[in-house]
Amino acid sequence: MPATLDQILTQTRATVAHRKAATTQAQLLAIANDLPPPRDFIASLTAKTRPTRIIAEVKRASPSAGLIRPEYAAQSFSPELIATEYHRAGANAISCLTDEPFFFGHLSYIARIKTSIPLPVLRKDFLIDHWQLAESKAAGADAVLLIAECLRGNSLSEMTDRAHQLGLATLIEVHDLTQAQRALAIVQRTPDRALLGVNNRNLSTMKVDLAQTARIAAMIPDRSVLVSESGIKSAADLAQLRTIGVEIVLVGEHLMRQSSPGDALRTLLEPPPTQ
Repeated sequence: MPATLDQILTQTRATVAHRKAATTQAQLLAIANDLPPPRDFIASLTAKTRPTRIIAEVKRASPSAGLIRPEYAAQSFSPELIATEYHRAGANAISCLTDEPFFFGHLSYIARIKTSIPLPVLRKDFLIDHWQLAESKAAGADAVLLIAECLRGNSLSEMTDRAHQLGLATLIEVHDLTQAQRALAIVQRTPDRALLGVNNRNLSTMKVDLAQTARIAAMIPDRSVLVSESGIKSAADLAQLRTIGVEIVLVGEHLMRQSSPGDALRTLLEPPPTQ
């Protein structure tokens, strides 16, 4: 059975506790201070360089789908090669899964990708502790994903503020209207540092419905901050999202399932056929 969010968070807390015992925040920030300034994640996605801007994801596996392609199990898996394909195909930014137990990712993937291409890189993981933000900065991330479902009460706002203090942009992910209202208040006060991501996947049923983005977009005055995530597979999907003012998407599993993720992205970005 696929792992539940509670199981993932239980494992994440144990992992964070283990890593915190080995490395302090001060040590991580000292490493981060020697790195180049972060690349501008927000500007790369809000500048109207094309009708839809793409965050293309490097993702080996997921709790719901397992290993996405058999060859991704090999030790030779190359996140930098996939990211290079994405860059050449027209991606505006890269999302990199760094969770190891459930997504087979690794924190080192971020630096490997950034050495290979000039695009900003988002760390996609289950971030629940300020220590992880320092870890993300030290790993070279330019932005981090913050999941509203994982950060209750004031935690979402506090994590966002701390990320911004460290110079990290944020993509705040929501799954329903209540979470969207919480996230919108944060994004509105920091529009140059935060975007609001709508995950079209129902975490209980794991089914995907693009109408989720439309429902949440209806309550968002400025839709330039919206990112639609999950379930996007075609140029027609991109065109449909543009009709409701959504011009940024995050696409991962669909691209990673293809033998050439870069070619799949090129196909996605081709204009849909006229009727």
